[in-house]
Amino acid sequence: MNDAPSAFWDFSLRFYARPGVAAACLDLQDEAGADVNVVLYLLFLASQGRQLAQTEVAEIDNLVAVWREQVVRPLRSARRHLKNAAAPFAGDTAVRLRNEIKRSELEAERIQQLTIEQAFPCATFGSAAAAPPGAARANLDAYAAHLGGLPATAARVLLENFNQS
Repeated sequence: MNDAPSAFWDFSLRFYARPGVAAACLDLQDEAGADVNVVLYLLFLASQGRQLAQTEVAEIDNLVAVWREQVVRPLRSARRHLKNAAAPFAGDTAVRLRNEIKRSELEAERIQQLTIEQAFPCATFGSAAAAPPGAARANLDAYAAHLGGLPATAARVLLENFNQS
């Protein structure tokens, strides 16, 4: 995979490291089935002044659906299972395997992000918005409509962190 710099990847690493963001993203993922990479791209686009309609959000989600289901989620499931592995599968060997899977999961996420960024360039995808905070709210609202809802507290945490940028 291309190791070229990615503004989206850089944004994601910075944003995800903010207080409360990781937990909010996990809530969106576990409670609403949200794809964290899609959420982060919607916020990245908003940071660039781009606002999406629900149909455009669906295009992004549809592009990565198979990758998410066949690659990312199985890796995540294996990593989570190994976190609490019981005897006889606990121990240093299981910890090493979990760490290898964690690295692979992160690489799968990076590949997904690069694919999204290449398929839907932020300079041309969506429409120009008046201001990034409004675009962020609209983009998350469009994703909520696409999924049938997002946990309000988690979405609020993301928007509050976004508005502090």
